[in-house]
Amino acid sequence: MTELSHDISTLNSLIATTLDSVEGYTEDAKNTENSGFVTLFNGLAGERRQLVSQLQQHVSSLGGEPEDDGTILAGAHRVFLNLKSVVTGHDDKAIINEVEAGEDHIKAKYEDALEDRELSSAVQTLVASAYTSVKAGHDEIRDIKHSMER
Repeated sequence: MTELSHDISTLNSLIATTLDSVEGYTEDAKNTENSGFVTLFNGLAGERRQLVSQLQQHVSSLGGEPEDDGTILAGAHRVFLNLKSVVTGHDDKAIINEVEAGEDHIKAKYEDALEDRELSSAVQTLVASAYTSVKAGHDEIRDIKHSMER
């Protein structure tokens, strides 16, 4: 695999995972009755949409076809979350636990990309910039989860 195709493949994988995050936050905002969480989730979905746009633009600039859909696995996860929300009656703690699991997943995907020495320096820089936003979102959700456990 050439460096260029590896860059495109890696970015498209991150786009799919980030799109999953956008969809997850959009659904979570609908599943909570906590207005603070609605605002938080919608805000994080917006930040992730911006990341997707940046990553897609870079894939296009490399001559690739940018991913525009999430992963199949995430679709199944959303169905489970929707079912779970009905069963748990919109339990904010349960929603935050699921959101944090999703945040752990996206953070790990970006960390894997950060450690990939086969990526071009331009893509490494882009991934590092995107990771800053992803990590901030992750840490915010983690802190909320820990505050709910007290």
